[in-house]
Amino acid sequence: MLGLPDTITACLFDLDGVLTTTAELHMAAWKKAFDEFLRARDGDGFAPFTEHDYAEYVDGRPRADGVREFLRSRDVTLPEGTPDDAPTEVTVNGVGNRKNELLDQVIAERGVQPFPGSLRYLRAVREAGLAVAVVTSSRNGEKVLQAAGLTDYYRALVDGNVLAERGLSGKPAPDSFLAGAQALGVEPGRAAVFEDALAGVQAGRAGHFGHVVGVDRADQADELRSHGADVVVKDLADLLQGDA
Repeated sequence: MLGLPDTITACLFDLDGVLTTTAELHMAAWKKAFDEFLRARDGDGFAPFTEHDYAEYVDGRPRADGVREFLRSRDVTLPEGTPDDAPTEVTVNGVGNRKNELLDQVIAERGVQPFPGSLRYLRAVREAGLAVAVVTSSRNGEKVLQAAGLTDYYRALVDGNVLAERGLSGKPAPDSFLAGAQALGVEPGRAAVFEDALAGVQAGRAGHFGHVVGVDRADQADELRSHGADVVVKDLADLLQGDA
């Protein structure tokens, strides 16, 4: 019924791009933050932040890791600063906090919606009695889930705040998904991971989870498979229809 192996008893869902449409909001906020930084640094002839940059260096990673990875791709190194840096500070944390400031603005303007197919799948998972955790590198996980009306569908949340508190590595390391499985009391081999980010499916494979589902929101099905997805779907509802 769920398009999963019979051995799976728990589902670990990434949030942005898997359950909710907020991946495009993150992309918009990152683009504005990075383009502001690059324009100030390089002038009007700067090379803008692109969708490829988002998928390759930022998507699925904790905020500061995304800043470092993208700037490294442009041969730029910034001081780390501290998590309390103002959004105007020219530091890794300052750029990241500027992105978060912009994200709050975009969410307030556009709102948050779950993907209809993801909502159908969550309902089917709940009816089947499988345990559910949401695993996201974002520090805005609880806020987004509340705005999307999804708080009744999961038992545990592992987000960027949990990673920071516990000193866990972000995706592509498997730490966050392993923490999600632990919170549900299941072994990794009995849990399925659902991810749209390349770093996320890589984390699912690295954690030796029982099944890794890649959700192709950005026309990167081959890349999702090569990074560790067992199956790739355009929408979670495809799993219910047996189209995976």
